[in-house]
Amino acid sequence: MTGYDALILAGGRASRLGGRDKPGLEVGGVPLIERVAAAVPGAGRLIVVGPPRPGLDRAVFRTEDPPGGGPVPALRAGLPEATAPRVVLLAADLPFLRARHVEALLDAADGAEGDGGNGAGALLVDDGGHEQWLVGAWRTAALAEALSGYAGRSLRGLLAPLDPVRLHLPGEPWFDCDTVDDLTHVRSRT
Repeated sequence: MTGYDALILAGGRASRLGGRDKPGLEVGGVPLIERVAAAVPGAGRLIVVGPPRPGLDRAVFRTEDPPGGGPVPALRAGLPEATAPRVVLLAADLPFLRARHVEALLDAADGAEGDGGNGAGALLVDDGGHEQWLVGAWRTAALAEALSGYAGRSLRGLLAPLDPVRLHLPGEPWFDCDTVDDLTHVRSRT
């Protein structure tokens, strides 16, 4: 497995949660964003795009332009801080994500490159086979190149042409907390 940095997007509006501080919501007494940060212990750099937070002392914080502008501006703000050959791109609200899932993503991305594929990256798919664009491992250079020529706002529009490996893992590591019902589901399982 190659070295990697972690880029956590934590600056959204959380409109489906009534504007609450979604990354700061606690599950089992731990803020969601700290759970996600704990899943990347091997990251050389921890880059968080969103407001500075206690409990993430090793993080470098950046703000997208405009603040709350979405995942593509957030990626643009955070990616220049990455120095490793791989970047793990994550949402800040993935309560079931663990280090073993991140390692599986990195291995899948590394394997795709070694098998003669484009090796741009790998991402998780949910139980229905839907791509989860904010749970992936990517070659840093591939992301930078894609961003340099991209004028759109859709993360899917940016990343899908990179043809990542799609990986399904048990345990809902892709599950994110967008609604009160999601949060209730998570809290009932922890």
